[in-house]
Formats: sequence, C-alpha cells, structure tokens
Amino acid sequence: MPEVVLAVARFGFLALLWVFVFAVVGVIRRDLSGARQPRLVAAPRGIPLAPQGRPAKAKRGDRGDRGVPRTMVVTEGALAGTRITLGDSPITLGRADDSTLVLNDDYASAQHARLVPRAGEWLIEDLGSTNGTYLGPTKISGPTPVPLGAPIRIGRTSIELRS
Repeated sequence: MPEVVLAVARFGFLALLWVFVFAVVGVIRRDLSGARQPRLVAAPRGIPLAPQGRPAKAKRGDRGDRGVPRTMVVTEGALAGTRITLGDSPITLGRADDSTLVLNDDYASAQHARLVPRAGEWLIEDLGSTNGTYLGPTKISGPTPVPLGAPIRIGRTSIELRS
C-alpha cells in the first residue's frame, strides 16, 4: 500500500477518534451540569386556568375528589417503599442533590423529570433526559396527565401516584 494512502488513513482515523472523544466529553458534561429546561408557562390544552392565569384548583368535596392523587410511592428500584405526600408545589425527579426525589439510578439524568399539579391532576414532564421517562409502556414527549396507579418509570425506578 502506498505510504501516502496509509498516512491519510492514519490521520483520518485519528481525527475520527478525537471527534468521538469530544462528543463523549460533551454528553458527560451536559449530564453532570444538569442543563435546566424552561418551566411551563401556560397550561396544556383542555386544562382550565383560573382568572389570575393560575390553574384552577380542585376543592375538597368535588365529585372527582376520590380520584385526586395525595401520595407518590416508589414501587421499584433502590428507593422502593419511599412515600412523598403531594402538595401544591412541583416535584423534581433526578440524580441532582436539589431534586425532591433524588434517584440513585445510573439511567436517570441529573434533572430527569418533573411532576406538576394542574387543575386537580398531576402532569409528568420529561426535562430532556438522556434515557427518557415512561408512563406505563409509553415514552412521554410532553406534559402528560398521570392517572392514579399508572407506573412512571425512570431507569430502574418505578413510581405511582395514589390517593
């Protein structure tokens, strides 16, 4: 094989190797820094807003009060059995120390997902995670209502909302 062809092949391979190394470092840096996604400003379609632009809250004694989630339970994973009482504030899920539920899961991103209360129900929203967030067998792509008892899966961790 001519020396020129061999030298070009070596430099091409070396350039390709460096591109791969920079791509890997970029992914690791993004995952560790936990790049934040913008917060939801408007409610998704079909969810009424109160006059001040806030979601309308469900009141106790409403017909649908029985189906309102009150607790989040970790059903599978390292934190199985963990319970969090749901209030009016969003719940963040991920490996970052500032998350509401810190997941010690290799398949979870630093800021992986967020549960947001809207009009008496909870919405799950993926925050641009690497491996995705699943509601039942379906990978979610936007804010999605979470029915009672439906498994939310993040890596090896499974979570359910219960009344």
